[in-house]
Amino acid sequence: MQVPSTSTRGEIVIRRAVARDAKRLTRLVRGSRAYEGQYAAMVTGYRVGPDYVETHRVFVAVDADDAAGRVLGFYSLILVPPELDLLFVADGMQGRGIGQLLVEHMKSEARAAGLDRVRVVSHPPAEGFYRSVGALPTGTVSANPPAVAWDRPELEFLIQ
Repeated sequence: MQVPSTSTRGEIVIRRAVARDAKRLTRLVRGSRAYEGQYAAMVTGYRVGPDYVETHRVFVAVDADDAAGRVLGFYSLILVPPELDLLFVADGMQGRGIGQLLVEHMKSEARAAGLDRVRVVSHPPAEGFYRSVGALPTGTVSANPPAVAWDRPELEFLIQ
């Protein structure tokens, strides 16, 4: 069943996440190579729960031809205050435009919700990606040990 707010690019469909997607999203976050080494503590024990999926605007990119509905990536948009809370693309799927498609979809959702900007506090290695899809730097969020032991770039998407 397709959920409203669906867009496609080739074989990729973006649909609203449902509670049963939560385990897949958690696996994608915990398995991300971007969080190896010094960043591993950030996702150890991290969980995207069904309650999070039901409470927030979470969207998943899936392969339309995959009967199992493999999640290629996802994002979460929080409206108050406006923030891109999560955005992940599966390691083996990076570099194929999925992240850009997710950002375009997020901007469309933000525009439909009447937002004029969306903040993102980036994982340091992802800053270049966010800049490449139009986010503008606004500052730095200081480390907050033990949860986050490093400073993070803060950026903003202007929604037009």
